[in-house]
Amino acid sequence: MNAKLYAVIAVLVAGWSVNASAGETLNRIKTTKTLVEVVDQSYPPFSFLNDKNQMDGFDIDVAKEVAKRLGARLKIETPSWEVVTAGNWRGRWDVCICSMTPDKQKARVLDFVAHYYSAPAVLVTADKNSTITSEADINARRIGVEQGSSYERYLQKGLVIEVPDAKPIVYPFDRVTIAPYGSEDLAYQDLALGAGKRIDGIVSNLITAKARIAKTPGKFKLIGSPLYLEPNWVAIDKGDAEWKAELARILAELKKDGTLSKLSQKWIGQDITQ
Repeated sequence: MNAKLYAVIAVLVAGWSVNASAGETLNRIKTTKTLVEVVDQSYPPFSFLNDKNQMDGFDIDVAKEVAKRLGARLKIETPSWEVVTAGNWRGRWDVCICSMTPDKQKARVLDFVAHYYSAPAVLVTADKNSTITSEADINARRIGVEQGSSYERYLQKGLVIEVPDAKPIVYPFDRVTIAPYGSEDLAYQDLALGAGKRIDGIVSNLITAKARIAKTPGKFKLIGSPLYLEPNWVAIDKGDAEWKAELARILAELKKDGTLSKLSQKWIGQDITQ
């Protein structure tokens, strides 16, 4: 075989390989008629187990709408946040409509498809804590966060949010001791024991913090001003351009026709989707 013919065949084979792998996720969803969504099992009001022991919340309802527009049923899985944010899903999950902030580290292994809501990050302490009265007071304190979250990178003073017009993060502390948890539920349980018993505070989402404060009056309180604004984006595993484009189209449709806004009003009481 001459060199020129070999080169042509090599190009064709490469093209066939790319086409065979393109849109793998979308093809799987169309074949199985199932969209597999990952969420945090305990992140109210975005995702949580309701009194019927079913996953519920804003993120769940958004995922249901996406599944409906794909002609698929929704299947929900709740692996640890650290596993989800590590990427390399290998087809186990299709999408994370799960309140994920697109920071630099996660962007190395995941593709961020579209922004769907924003909320501030805040500091929460035990209600009876009198030693922490501002964000600067967490210096040298033990602060709880969900492992693998952007809040953990914030406390490490290494958070870089990878979206247009993102503002630089300001750190009001020199150093803290980070207490990583498998879920925010566990962190809040420890904080509920009292100031300094196991942890001195938690960095969390303002909306889920308010939900926990309302559910357990007299246990927690917010401190100071918001730490930074968190844009939350829909994420997928890296490398499937066709699936990313189709998902972006559906999310744009949900925003344009007012569905995202209505779901936000239902769960949050205000529109946080802009």
